[in-house]
Amino acid sequence: MKYIFFLLISTSTFAQDIHFNSILVDTHNDCLTACIEKNVSLDQDLTGINHSDLARFKKGGVDYQLFSVWCDGEKANPYVWAMREMDSLYAVAARNPDKVVIAKTWKDIQRALKEQKLVAQFGVEGGHMIENDLQKLETFYNRGVQYMSLTWNNSPSWASSHADEKNPSFKGHKGLNDFGKKVVKKMNQLGMLVDVSHVGEATFWDVINTTTKPIIASHSNAYSVCPVSRNLKDEQIIAIGKNGGVIHLNFYSAFVDIDFWQKDEAFRKKHSSEIDSLVGAGMQMEYAFTLIGDKYAAESDAIKPDLEQLMKHFDHIVKLIGVDHVGLGSDFDGINSAPKQLKTVLDYPVFTQALIARGYSNNDISKVLGGNFLRVYQANH
Repeated sequence: MKYIFFLLISTSTFAQDIHFNSILVDTHNDCLTACIEKNVSLDQDLTGINHSDLARFKKGGVDYQLFSVWCDGEKANPYVWAMREMDSLYAVAARNPDKVVIAKTWKDIQRALKEQKLVAQFGVEGGHMIENDLQKLETFYNRGVQYMSLTWNNSPSWASSHADEKNPSFKGHKGLNDFGKKVVKKMNQLGMLVDVSHVGEATFWDVINTTTKPIIASHSNAYSVCPVSRNLKDEQIIAIGKNGGVIHLNFYSAFVDIDFWQKDEAFRKKHSSEIDSLVGAGMQMEYAFTLIGDKYAAESDAIKPDLEQLMKHFDHIVKLIGVDHVGLGSDFDGINSAPKQLKTVLDYPVFTQALIARGYSNNDISKVLGGNFLRVYQANH
């Protein structure tokens, strides 16, 4: 039986024992959107269709999953879409009460872990989904949303994204405006974690100066290792460490290895007609890329980075702020490419093996796999 506390010291030196005796928390998986886009259900066997499904979470050792609730900035009625995504997980939980619990309190989490059920919560990926309404933010929290990314690549009126801040034609306010600061304060009050993945640097520093609670980056890497605007610069990483927060590693190849961008651009250009056809039929662009990546798997795999490149991000963050501030935010089912050894949720033990190979103690490994997130969760409640 798995413990309900943060840290677990295993006497075994084998990756499987350490992995499956730790509480594994993944803070970012987009399988709800993927299931809707592909017209499948999470409690089906989705091998070869998705990176994730309910049975494979268990097999990969995932104990606690924060399910991303996402749409891009072009989606009409984003709040309604967000509720639909949440409804889809509630339906899965209702059909599988012996396997999954949508947890809203610490007691719910403890009980689910003790009963070896998957802890399920939501993370809203993009503040545009609250539609400038703090009541909608509160409704999200009451439904099980435990964090919100203040922006996706698009910007709500009250916070600027990384993409818009670097766009010369962006005319909006950079950083948080007064309403944006109210959003952060409301999240602190509710116990909803503030997520700085996707936000611009001006927004990031406004968050640091506004929040009274530890924050997270739910799926971000180190800019020094892969210099893209979605990753965190060293001074941001240090600020999150001082804040007591946690940075959760993103598996997306383009945020892991800077050389991947050019290779992926050539891959997409080669298959552009099929991608355009999928988008024309109503599929969101991100999932059209994913579907084509799955269709031409051998070609897609050939350009992926090695796991060791992801571990360089881990090492860099630990060097700056310590092992207490790193976790996992895979971005599975929201990405079309991950390091070669991390194909699906079944492959999490490979990451644990990489930590063992680096000489980390069982205690530190358990922190990285989930204990660090649980600490921040409690600090927000």
